[in-house]
Order: sequence, then C-alpha cells, then structure tokens
Amino acid sequence: MATIDAELIENYLDYYEQTQGVLPERLHGFGEQYREQGYLTRNQLYDIAYESSTRSAYHVEKNPEDRCRQVTANVLLVEDDFSKLQLLTGLRGFKAPTASCVVTALDPESHAVVDTRVWATLERFGHVEGRKESFSPADYVTMIEPIRDIAAETGYTAEEVGYALFAYDDKHREGTLH
Repeated sequence: MATIDAELIENYLDYYEQTQGVLPERLHGFGEQYREQGYLTRNQLYDIAYESSTRSAYHVEKNPEDRCRQVTANVLLVEDDFSKLQLLTGLRGFKAPTASCVVTALDPESHAVVDTRVWATLERFGHVEGRKESFSPADYVTMIEPIRDIAAETGYTAEEVGYALFAYDDKHREGTLH
C-alpha cells in the first residue's frame, strides 16, 4: 500500500488551491484575532462557520453572544483535543468539522480542518476504518492522531497535512461526495 509522504503532501497542497476548501489565510486571520482577544465573538464564529459550511452557518446566530465568548475562552484553558471539540460542538451550528476550523485557526501546528474528504483519504491509506459522513469529537481525535504522525514524518504542519488529504480526495474520488 502507498504511504502518505512529503512528496504527496507537497503535490496536494499545490492542488488544494483548486478545490473549494476552507481558505487557510482566512483561518489564520481568525486565529490571530482569537489569540489577541482570548475568545471569539458570535460574528467571528459565524464567519468561521460560513467558511466551513455556508448551508449551516446561520445556526451560529442563535447562540447568545456571551456564550460564544465564554465557550471559546474555555477552549483556551483545555489541553485535551476531545474536550476542546466537545466544548465547541455545544454551540449551535458547530459540528466536529466546523469546530476543527476553530482549533486549527488557533493552533495550525497541531490541528487540522477535517471532514468527509479527509476521513476518506485516511481510510484509503489505512489510517482509519470504515466510511464516515458525520463526525463527533471522538472522530476528530481518531483523525488527528494519524494526521499528527504524518506531519511529524513529513515536516509539514497538521493543518497542511489536512489540506493535502482533502485535496487528494477531491482529485481521486469517483462519484458523489455523499
């Protein structure tokens, strides 16, 4: 079986620009705001959610402003990946893939934006088992472990590995996404 190596990551990072994935530079801007403020506002969370999923972003507006600030401030206090994702998915409009955008914006070295495409590529290369179309915080932990291993082996960040895995599936998937 083929492996996910530095050459594959490099090639698919180049290809990522041709996909309709989350824009890394937008996430980096959100991450800067997050680190400076120590929290994210409802409007900032809406913008992140819109980057991730335009269809469901409107749900974010149903969260009270103070809850958005408190939850995102609490995420900064927690070390555990599962707990970070669990906190964020407690907000309306945030399932694990959208929550992964928030933690990736905050720490792109250690986190990656994940979704069906990333899972499919990890499954194709034998890092996870079974097909998935929806994700929980536990599924994020399942995905981020091999992503971090690949990042350590290739010298790329977890964020970059995630984007490359997304692009790989975008290019190689036959048929529809769901």
